[in-house]
Amino acid sequence: MNTTDLRRFFPSLLVLLALTTVGCNTETGGISGRRKFVSMGTAPIGGTFPVVGGAMAEVLNEFRGQNNWKVQIKGSKGSQENIRRLARGQFELGMSNSAISYFAYGGESSWHNERKYEVQAICTLAPLVAQFITKTNSGIHNISDLKGERVVIGPAGAGFEMFARPILEEHGVAWDSFTALFQPQGVAVDLLADGQADAIFLGGAVPHPMVSRVMTTCDVRFLPYDTAACKSLIKKYPFYQVFTIPVKLRGKQTYPGMTEPYAAMNVGSMQLITYKDTDEELVYQVTKTLYEAENDPDPDDYEEAPRKAFSRKHPVGKALNSKNAARFTGIPFHHGAIRFYQTRPKIRNGMWNPPLGKPEK
Repeated sequence: MNTTDLRRFFPSLLVLLALTTVGCNTETGGISGRRKFVSMGTAPIGGTFPVVGGAMAEVLNEFRGQNNWKVQIKGSKGSQENIRRLARGQFELGMSNSAISYFAYGGESSWHNERKYEVQAICTLAPLVAQFITKTNSGIHNISDLKGERVVIGPAGAGFEMFARPILEEHGVAWDSFTALFQPQGVAVDLLADGQADAIFLGGAVPHPMVSRVMTTCDVRFLPYDTAACKSLIKKYPFYQVFTIPVKLRGKQTYPGMTEPYAAMNVGSMQLITYKDTDEELVYQVTKTLYEAENDPDPDDYEEAPRKAFSRKHPVGKALNSKNAARFTGIPFHHGAIRFYQTRPKIRNGMWNPPLGKPEK
């Protein structure tokens, strides 16, 4: 190509680039133009987030309608890394525990040396239920007995200590009174079985695969929560809730060998989050696509919505309903999500408390 050809070529190239960029802009009818890749941060393999995030990504791609996107899940260390990468613009979406989001939003707990992160909710999903588990011959019978023991808290960098620490302290166990081990939940099960840990803290949607695994690996007991401690935690924080794990769930044994219900604790619901400056139209379309099918005559009918496809891929999909999707757990909802929820009468009529547009701290 000679000099004259280059002079003719570059203006044309600039016009083409300009047109391509315009094509990436959002429109009222959806995300159109050149294919947009949307990244969703999840967590290490072995936990609930990668499976649930994968199911959501599949539904968003399957029911995308006029939205020319490709939603891709991205492995990460979990909630904390997802929040940081949302802030850096590396992810558009992320899975998180609402307790970790709550503390990040306020710049509290493990975040106090960093900053306040302007994370916002898209939808509230299933409870993340936590239990302390030990071997039956360990001599540990209550959470208060964990002083001086080796306890696996969760994966390094995932932020499990943010919701585990208040629980332990409410039960009289100071954070420096035991040895905290930070390992993925799959490794935690092995450490307990091999005698390298005295107790493990497992959290996730019920049933949790690692809880099932540990109950088939060795004889274990669930450490009971103190009723007064639970009441105090619920009063102090918006994300804690009492949660009883039933012996049977949807007609099947919840965990192998389980013979009676276990009063556990919801330590922060699973949620799909984004960042305050994420494009409003994108968040609106994500929320809408997860909740209803295009041209759905009755979008509040679970049987006719993508939510049914979601629940076929993972039981957590059932949590995406009018009573739960916009449930407040400590951080404000993104304007794109609010815009959609306000069009759904069953949600708009006050399913959240406080209101979706919660004032800044």
